[in-house]
Amino acid sequence: MAWLVFILLAALTIGGALGVVLTRNVVHAALALLVSLVAVAGIYLVLFAEFLALVQVLIYGGAIIIVLLFAIMLTRGSEYPRISDNKQWPLAAIASLAFLGVLVPSFLINSVEGTEAQNASFSGIGESLFTTWAVPFEIASLVLLVALIGAIIIARSDDDEVQSDDREEGN
Repeated sequence: MAWLVFILLAALTIGGALGVVLTRNVVHAALALLVSLVAVAGIYLVLFAEFLALVQVLIYGGAIIIVLLFAIMLTRGSEYPRISDNKQWPLAAIASLAFLGVLVPSFLINSVEGTEAQNASFSGIGESLFTTWAVPFEIASLVLLVALIGAIIIARSDDDEVQSDDREEGN
């Protein structure tokens, strides 16, 4: 039964990922990404990694998709509802097949037979986040803060240019 659910969620993940790549509407691509990310959270649940599933849904399924949709709205995504045709399909197909050619043999060579499942507790994860991994965690939060401030500055400077252009046309 677990294999059937796993295969169904894997197919849903791949379908969502294909929807992201193949759709021409940016909002539909964001929603397909949401489907793919939630399906990955389902895979984590099948593998008994509840914490990872929770983080996947909250951070990726919630926050990242909301930020992506706000970015589409704030950058006037409605003015450009369709993505132009991409002429790089042959190069992308060759790169994908080369990656698949490396990935498949690595799965065939390596075995997971001797690997034991480890059940990490929430308290252990929290303790390691605030002791061993405290500095990298804070560095990651600072990088995200700088990226957010940079995005706000870029969005405001573009908005100021549009407003100044509108004022010049009105005179």
